[in-house]
Amino acid sequence: MSKVSVFKRISNAISLFGSAIEVSAAVEGRRTPKASQLRELGIDPAAFAKIRHF
Repeated sequence: MSKVSVFKRISNAISLFGSAIEVSAAVEGRRTPKASQLRELGIDPAAFAKIRHF
């Protein structure tokens, strides 16, 4: 495994965790998360918008 692929994997993991934190903070604050962050987590933004919040 080359150094480039190791750093790329670490960078992708950090980006994924960052998106998870941003989305969870938005939901907790009763805001709509950014569509790009939802997509990075594998969540369809249109389907997320249909979720009823109580």
